[in-house]
Amino acid sequence: MKKSLLLANVLGVLFALLGFSIVTPIAEGVATLFLNLLKFISLPIVFFSITSTITSSESLKDIHHLGLKILKYTLLTTFVAALIGLLLFVLIDPVSLSSSGVLAPTQNFLQGYKEALSKLIPSNFIQAFAENNVIGIAFIGGLFSIATLLLPEENKKFLNQFFSSIFQALLKMTSLILTILPIGIFAFVYLLVMDLKEDVTKMQNIGLYLICIVAANLIQGALVLPALLKVKGLSVRAVFKGTYRALVLAFFSKSSSIALPLNLKLMKENLKIDEKVSNFSLPLCSIINMNACAAFILITSLFVCNCEGINFSLPELLVWVVVATIAAVGNAGVPMGCYFLTGALLTGMNVPLKMLGIILPFYALLDMLETAINVWSDSCITVIVDKEIKEAKKPIEDQIVV
Repeated sequence: MKKSLLLANVLGVLFALLGFSIVTPIAEGVATLFLNLLKFISLPIVFFSITSTITSSESLKDIHHLGLKILKYTLLTTFVAALIGLLLFVLIDPVSLSSSGVLAPTQNFLQGYKEALSKLIPSNFIQAFAENNVIGIAFIGGLFSIATLLLPEENKKFLNQFFSSIFQALLKMTSLILTILPIGIFAFVYLLVMDLKEDVTKMQNIGLYLICIVAANLIQGALVLPALLKVKGLSVRAVFKGTYRALVLAFFSKSSSIALPLNLKLMKENLKIDEKVSNFSLPLCSIINMNACAAFILITSLFVCNCEGINFSLPELLVWVVVATIAAVGNAGVPMGCYFLTGALLTGMNVPLKMLGIILPFYALLDMLETAINVWSDSCITVIVDKEIKEAKKPIEDQIVV
């Protein structure tokens, strides 16, 4: 698989650079079909991974403990990502920062996300799947699972076996789909290089803005998250080596949800993570853990506002860190999710979106990098939580042995 993925990347670049235009419609068709296959399975994976994991727990106490650990690291890493984004924006200064102008970011944030929050609880089960409402699906899965734990033992056992069996079948389907991954990667790489050839623009402000975004992601992915793994006594190399295939898929598909099935498989086979942890942590993280999205929302919002003559004082900039963190947690792992999320936030603030439109041609590449960083963060958090839970069990096991 490693050699075939490398070959797919090389061929994709060569075919695009040599200008084999006849390949374009074929690549577009292959990319569309491949994404459709992954989208087809990603939403059921989210629902049944959550239900099978929660219903297999002995009590609600176990889920509460696991959920709090995941939420703690999600908020920590997302907040740090937003803070790094702010520091880089101030240091690089793509436009011009000043202390003039006053806005109410929190109020506008709530206004802009009224519609998104209303989708937290879907009006019916089918609607959530039909509208690709990942947050709604996760809510239904969590609520249904918690209710299952309150049933008599016989009913609880039956439902757990039902959910677990379907989840295992979905994982088998995923394995079959991933056998054609190199073909999909070739199509993605070819189309990416073709897009870059057609849309080459040099603008000083945009260039500095892009440097801010890319630097924020690289610092988060190459320094912050590895440092967190090191602090927890984990091997950065081992975790990266065990999950890099999921990172590659996330990069080219531009979707955390689409990379989820493969990441679940790699966590089990390569890193020996407890399935109860990975099956709960990764789906949850793919919904709420958006490190790169936090940096993008903060940097892009400030950049667009500055281009429109709207500036912020230092206290207001710090408020933006909180707003970006909350917004990122509420973002779903779908292609261009951060871009549309930022547009909704700026619209709620009545900020003109002309500059956001200029950014759009560059977002395809940014979205790839951001999605890979998000999935890398999901993997790091899952590995850390798994280790903490295993270490917490050791004293109890030692006491039993004694």
